[in-house]
Amino acid sequence: MGSSEDPNNKVDFPYESPASQPFLSKPSYPSSSSSAVEEESESNQQFHHITYNSGPRSFKDLPFLILFLLFVLSSFAFGIFAIIHRNNSYPSLSSFTYDPTTTSCVLNPSNSSSSSVSTLSLVDTTSSVSSKLVKGLIWTLVITFVLSVPLCWALLLLLKHYTKQIVYAAIPLFIAIPVFLNVYWFVACTLGASCSNAFPLAYRVLILVFLFLVIGIIVWILVVNWHRVELTVSIIGVASHALSRNMALFGVLPCLSVGLVLYFVPIVVFMVFARFNGKIVVKNLKSGYDCEWKEDSWVPAYYALAVLTMLWSAAAMVEAQVYVISGTIANWYFSKEHQTPKRSIRTPLRNVFGPSSGTICLSGLLVCVVRMVRSAVDSARQEDTPGIVNLVLRCCVNALLTAVDFLNKFTINFAAITGEAYCSSARMTYELLRRNLLSAVFVETISSRILAGIVFVFSASYTIVVRGVSMTLMLALCIRNLL
Repeated sequence: MGSSEDPNNKVDFPYESPASQPFLSKPSYPSSSSSAVEEESESNQQFHHITYNSGPRSFKDLPFLILFLLFVLSSFAFGIFAIIHRNNSYPSLSSFTYDPTTTSCVLNPSNSSSSSVSTLSLVDTTSSVSSKLVKGLIWTLVITFVLSVPLCWALLLLLKHYTKQIVYAAIPLFIAIPVFLNVYWFVACTLGASCSNAFPLAYRVLILVFLFLVIGIIVWILVVNWHRVELTVSIIGVASHALSRNMALFGVLPCLSVGLVLYFVPIVVFMVFARFNGKIVVKNLKSGYDCEWKEDSWVPAYYALAVLTMLWSAAAMVEAQVYVISGTIANWYFSKEHQTPKRSIRTPLRNVFGPSSGTICLSGLLVCVVRMVRSAVDSARQEDTPGIVNLVLRCCVNALLTAVDFLNKFTINFAAITGEAYCSSARMTYELLRRNLLSAVFVETISSRILAGIVFVFSASYTIVVRGVSMTLMLALCIRNLL
């Protein structure tokens, strides 16, 4: 795979501690009664290097898999019940009127016929509009697919062969962009009458100096941790090389997303038909009586069940995709030199829907809970509830949720590599972060920002190209119609 100096070659495990202790080791304490040889042998028994488990794996976290299956089966069972026991009077609710003689709602034939005519006209209009929309959507998807393939390939080759140049070119932007924004804000506020009146010159200078101090701290952090920048270069290079050796991931991951959408279709249909379960009742108004639809008591509970099932399934699918990526890359990374691993993608797929499915369900449940709590916190923040206590609580909750998210990222990677249960993988993650927290955070921050910047540049270029191609096609169609 090239010379040993190539940064894209396999290197030592990037998160392994530079110390002599093996990875995920327990701290050893010197004992006066034991010799150095005994300490080393005991250390070797306690410590273990992380490696890819390519053998058979046992089922882990089965209770969470069973709980997830109960949610799914309940959603489908009650959905089928909703279709079978639906009330066909719901679509013609507007045709029902109150009958004083029977003190109930009865169907008015005249309203029903007019409603059916309007429905047919609406269907015709909708079909004509939808046909044009589908045609335009198909062209958009075709152009997107044709242009995305070379762009993705170019991005992968760029990261594979010019990793160090890209990272070193992107790092100055972490300094240049904040400096530009700081100076731009100061000049714009000085020239603006309203801003200059609201903020005196002393305050503006104070904020300017403070922001430059923060930028100086960022520069100092980069200089002190320059060896971790080299680690980031190595990790991005290895990841790019691994993706180039496992190109089937670009087909498997979209297929999993399509499978999730197909899985959502019946649940959405069930939720629509659940609305049909109920009856038409008389509503007493001040001006008289009217007819309204009253749902069965179990319908709101089914909506909650179906929504929770969909949220959990979506989070679990994201974790499953991460598991497949981590398992595939780890299988390649820990294989022998010049040897292509067999079934590098089929094995993680079999594990994610087999022995590790419970771990995926547990991880997806945690992510789902974190997102729901974060949404609740954001909703509470939008209400502008006063008080320093509420502000402190929101900060603490956000910090806790961020920590859980960060921990879960590494945990699912360890589960994909070792095949251990979620708690065992979380323990490995704790050992990793306890010994290499700064390296993990630094690499995570730098690499994610660099990749986000590269994706932004490519997305902007892609948008310009797609816009140009679309305008060219539209112009060609107009010219053809004129001729």
